Amino acid sequence: MKTAPGGVALFDLRQRSALVTGGTGALGSAIVRGLGAAGVQVGILARGEDRARELAAEVEEGGGSALPLPADVLSRESLEQAGDRMAERFGGIDVLINAAGGNLPEAVVPDDADIFALDTQAFRQVVDLNLVGALLPIQVFGPVITRRGAGSIVNISSMSAARALSRTIGYGAAKAALEALTRSMAVETARRFDSGIRVNAIAPGFFIGEQNRELLLNPDGSLTDRSRRILEQTPMGRFGEPEDLVGTVVWLASDASRFVTGAVIPVDGGFAAFAGV
Repeated sequence: MKTAPGGVALFDLRQRSALVTGGTGALGSAIVRGLGAAGVQVGILARGEDRARELAAEVEEGGGSALPLPADVLSRESLEQAGDRMAERFGGIDVLINAAGGNLPEAVVPDDADIFALDTQAFRQVVDLNLVGALLPIQVFGPVITRRGAGSIVNISSMSAARALSRTIGYGAAKAALEALTRSMAVETARRFDSGIRVNAIAPGFFIGEQNRELLLNPDGSLTDRSRRILEQTPMGRFGEPEDLVGTVVWLASDASRFVTGAVIPVDGGFAAFAGV
């Protein structure tokens, strides 16, 4: 039986490299900063090159090491190019964080709309972004991680995967499929490789970002009826802050979780645990 280091050493990520898709988003950028502060060499994969460069400079000013990687998670070619740049700069990839995702306004169903008239094209786009946009990076970077001997893949899911939330049918379906993909990939990698490749997911609760701001906040910054109902169902009584995800990411990326695979970890202030009474 292998003996693992104890205590804080289990969480030591120094000298490891991670690639974060959606790395300039509200959640992704917090993860990038957190990993950079933990000594991880971070690749910031995003469609917006300027923001990725700014974030990389911020990480490096804080003493970390980061590489901006302009790419599209739905383009295998651009992902392969990003992988080549990671290999040149950091020697490979140990950790993949799939934080790219989101919803589209056209896929959000208004309360007064015909539920059977859901925009199927928008539905497909949301599924592609959240599901295929995680599968393609796993296909491209998974073999790279495997060649390193051991590593971790972490997918960012959502509370909407396990609990039906009104108006977000496509997003919930996509995230539910992402969790199914997480479990399947965890089983297959564990059975096929002796290299310790683990695949898990984090299911954030409610975090305010650019994509859901209009649903959760009025123009004057006050809470909408929807956000008030959310907070009533959240025992901790607040929205999440992006930094709240960092500890769980570090745990899943490190040796501290070396026997954890196929898990979906809620980071939700107790939302999933509460029955409402």
